[in-house]
Parts: sequence; C-alpha cells; structure tokens
Amino acid sequence: MTDAGADVLVVGAGPVGLTLAMDLASRGATVTVAETRHEGEPPNVKCNHVSARSMEIFRRLGVAAALRDAGLPPDYPNDVSYRTTATGIELSRIPIPCRRDRYTATGGPDTWWPTPEPPHRINQIYLEPILFRHAKAMPGVTILNRTRVTGFTQDADGVTATAESLDHGSTTTIRTAYMVACDGGRSDTRRAIGARFLGDPVVQRVQSTFIRAPDLLDRMGGRRAWATFSLNPRRSGNMYAIDGRETWLIHNYLREGEPDFDSVDRDTCIRAILGVGEDFRYEVISYEDWFGRRLVADRFRDRRVFLCGDSAHIWVPMAGYGMNAGIADATNLSWLLAAALRGWGDPSILDAYEAERLPITEQVSRFAMDHAIALSAQRGAVPAEIEEDTPAGEAARARVGRAAYDLNVNQYCCGGLNFGAFYDQSPIIAYDGEAAPAYSMAGFTPSTVPGCRVPHLWLRDDRSLYDALGPGYTLLRLDASVPVTPLVDAARSRGVPFDVLDVDSDAAPSLYDRKLVLARPDQHVAWRGDAVPEDPDALIDRVRGSGGAAALRAA
Repeated sequence: MTDAGADVLVVGAGPVGLTLAMDLASRGATVTVAETRHEGEPPNVKCNHVSARSMEIFRRLGVAAALRDAGLPPDYPNDVSYRTTATGIELSRIPIPCRRDRYTATGGPDTWWPTPEPPHRINQIYLEPILFRHAKAMPGVTILNRTRVTGFTQDADGVTATAESLDHGSTTTIRTAYMVACDGGRSDTRRAIGARFLGDPVVQRVQSTFIRAPDLLDRMGGRRAWATFSLNPRRSGNMYAIDGRETWLIHNYLREGEPDFDSVDRDTCIRAILGVGEDFRYEVISYEDWFGRRLVADRFRDRRVFLCGDSAHIWVPMAGYGMNAGIADATNLSWLLAAALRGWGDPSILDAYEAERLPITEQVSRFAMDHAIALSAQRGAVPAEIEEDTPAGEAARARVGRAAYDLNVNQYCCGGLNFGAFYDQSPIIAYDGEAAPAYSMAGFTPSTVPGCRVPHLWLRDDRSLYDALGPGYTLLRLDASVPVTPLVDAARSRGVPFDVLDVDSDAAPSLYDRKLVLARPDQHVAWRGDAVPEDPDALIDRVRGSGGAAALRAA
C-alpha cells in the first residue's frame, strides 16, 4: 500500500472530469484523477457538439484553438439536413458554418452568437484525447489510468479514498480535502452517498450503430451535412458525420410496440434510414445503443463529496447538452472548491454548488425531454405521399421540411441554453429584487440581473470582455468616475482575488444598465449597483460565502 495526496480527487477522466481537473489546476489546486480506462483508450462515439458556453470555458483554459483544429475537415459543412432518406430528397436544411468559417461567417441562424467562441461540432473520440493531453501537461494534475476507486470515508478535514490498480491488483490510499464523482450515470459514488435519481427512467430507446461506409457521401449527391435526418413512413432516424469521409453514427428510434433493441432488424432499419438496397456495403464498427432518460439526483453533495455531470443528472441529449451541462457543473464547482481551499472562501461557499446547479439541471432536462417528445411526434406523422413525384408529394415535402426546420433550429442554434440560464436561489449572490428574464431553448435576453451570465461585448481595443476579466472577481466599472476603493479594500482585506475593469465599449450602454457590475470567476453576475454599497464588507462576505446579512443597498 502506498499513499498519495492532493487537494481534490476527481473520479473519472471523461470530458467533465478532465475539465474540472484543468480548471482546478488553473486556480492553483492539486488534483488526482482516477480513471478505469487505459491511457489513450478511446471513449464511446457520442457527444457530437461542444456548446458555445463550453467553448468559452475551453478558451479560458487555453485549449479552444486545439479543439477547433480537430473533428470534421475544415471545409465540411456543419449543416443539419432533413431528407426523405439520407440519399433521398432534401426537405429543408439548417445552415451552420464549417469550422474554417466559424469565426467569420455571417447570415443564417447560427452566426449571431454573442461570444468570442461559437459552438463547435466535434465527436468525443476527437475531443477527449485533446483534453486529456492538455490536462496531463498541466502542473498540479496527476492522472491515474487503470485505477478504480473502491471506497472512501470522510472526516472533518478531508476524504480518504481507496483505489485499486486494475492491472496489478495493488491498492493506494488517496487523501484529499474533497472528492468529486465524474464517474457517469452508473456512479458508485452517487449510491455511496445515498443520493437517488428521480424523474423519467425511459423517454426513448435508440438503436445506434457506428459504421464505416466509404461510398455513402457519393450516394448523397455531394451536399454534405454534419447531421442528416431521414423522414419517411418506413423508418425515420438520423445520422451524424464523424470523420467527414467514411464514418457515421446512425440513430434508429424504436417505436411503441418495439420493446427492446433486438426487436427490430438492425440492418433493415439502417438501409431504410439511408435509402439504400442490399447492394450497399458498410462495416459495423460498434453498437452504441442507449436509453434517453430524464433523471436528476435528489442531491449533489454529501459533506466533502460532490456529484458532477452524468453522476448527478442524465437526460435525452437534445441540443447536445448532456456533456455540456456537465462541463457547466465542473466550472461552477471548481472555483468554489478553489475558494475554500485557498481560504478566501468560507467553507459554506460550497453550499452554492447544489443551490445553483440543481435547479438549472431540472430546467434544462425538461427542455430536452419536451423537445425529444416533439421530435418523436414528428417522426410518427410523416405523410405516406412524401416520396411521390406528384403535386401532393411536393406539398407534403414542403410542409414536412418547413415543420422540421422550425422545430429543430431551436436545438441546433440554442442561444437560450447557452446564455440564458440564471441562478436565482444562490446564497452567494446579492439579489436586488428584479427577476431575471425568462429564456427558451433558442432565445434569451442578455441581462445584468444578479445570477445571470455577464453580458458579453467587445472592447474598443478588440479584446473580448471575457479575455479581460481577472481569474477571481472582477468589478466592471461602466463609469470611470465612480469611486470603488472601499469595495476593493474590503475584498483585499479578506484575501478575495479582485480586479477592477473599466469597460470601454460602444455596446456597453445597450447591455449594461448599472454603473457597477460584479462578475464572478464563472462569468455570472454576483451584484450590481450605481455606487459601492453602504457596507462593502457585507457584500464581500456575501459573495465569499460567509453571510453578509447587512444592508447591501447602494449609497
């Protein structure tokens, strides 16, 4: 038995665990990551979309450029195409720029993003190795592959975990201040802390197949797309381009009366979705069958042990938001842990994690489930004449294509899910009585209401506001004449990392309705006002988790 130690033990080295490790290390924490797979062992073929909000996070961590350079070929359209079959008649198309044009494209529904980092389409088989290499190279991060955490105990000062080498059978005791489970939907840690999944255990059943088909692009007539949906009376489904050349992931959605994955013939369904006959040859690389669920843990924490990502919630991955919600969890939890570890945050600052992320998880999971139900209804109502070369067939294609576009542009250009979410029940946010604006899957209103994402803008020196923010709290000053020294002094007296940024931007007056806005380390608004509060110490105590019950009204 050997002993190892770190500030935080992360269980699981998927995208969520690796993001958490990177973010913690960037804040000066030491991290041990335990992962059961071999180094370099590929993940499942899933998670085809990295949201704009996640790309903002990866930009801050210095890995966004490497991710942009991977995935589909640079000129491969990220469009979403709706067709009678993958090789059949196109009904409609959602245009999405290829990665070569991602920063410069204009027009269309997917080029308006108020961020320095628009979304990126990349499968997890390309994403995860980049994150792994970046995390492994960071000072303070130790990754233990082929290691399973078999148990843990907690005391007032930390967590003692027992880990087993899956290659040698040896055991290691890992002593940390905190432990975070990023070990997936079957999380042993979730069960160990007594947390339970609540919700809808089966929303849909999807027979998915990862194939190699070098001839498919030619049969599709040259109009490439990242996602292709087949809508016909025989078998509706969809597929995603993985390498942009010959590999594809095909989703076949089981219908009512088809009780399990073996109840339908996989090959027959694939050919019906693709629109090809028996002469078409393809190779099955792997089966990737899955259940769509909407399950959220009843709690995300037990003292010094936390749940993050799929260990805390799983749902139908509409808008690609399963992994991205986990990345949002990770970066919310990371700065809170770092605050507690460095001592400028009161230990109670960690109460904010569950108070903030659990309600958001509930909201987003319902968006996803409702959209999945609407898509199922659309697949089940394809008119029989849709492939006919008749006026009735033409009318049916126009009607179905328009409906498919209108429904799905909301999930593939989902500004609301990226930027609309707000924290309205947090113990470390100073609310002022104004309600945050509502958001939908697609739409949102930028706002400085406490709890909302800090509205992004470009500064006159061409920097993104987010690139100008400090690593801790940043006080955005929209009027340089407003004195802020008492608030700066209150933060520094408590060791709170605190910067002041005078915002110089033509866009500021339309986005910021207060002279002062306090941005948290995760780019959410902690407080706003037109002057420093009468009791600046109370505000700083509030945002660092030690109460601050005194009046926070501006002078």
